[in-house]
Amino acid sequence: MTPTQLAEIHAACFSTPRPWTAEEFAGFLALERTVLCLGPDGFALGQLAGPEVELLTISVRPRAQGQGQGRKLLSEFLDQSRSRGAQDAFLEVSVNNAAAIALYKSTGFTESGLRKDYYQAPNGQKSSSLLMRKSLNNS
Repeated sequence: MTPTQLAEIHAACFSTPRPWTAEEFAGFLALERTVLCLGPDGFALGQLAGPEVELLTISVRPRAQGQGQGRKLLSEFLDQSRSRGAQDAFLEVSVNNAAAIALYKSTGFTESGLRKDYYQAPNGQKSSSLLMRKSLNNS
């Protein structure tokens, strides 16, 4: 998938925070520490940082959501990260994204913090971000 295709999928999924550009995706892909897993209608992207991996985004085209693609991408992302030496995974997710929070909890992520008013929508409304963590040892 090209950076432009990644940006198109991301834009179809997110308006807050703003969708990432093709140039931003190209920057991620140029880094050796980037972990990218691709599916037919989406992707999972993150970065390794020492013994940790941060899941930056999972994006699945709206027409394909609810069919298990996000779960499969997350599983592949965690497996690939573990094989590259990550011992822990972490992420942040909008408190308003119930589907994503349910997915993360069902795969063993637990809440580890809260960033109050982390996101700001185009209309100025703010929402908080939930921090989540998962050990990749013995999972």
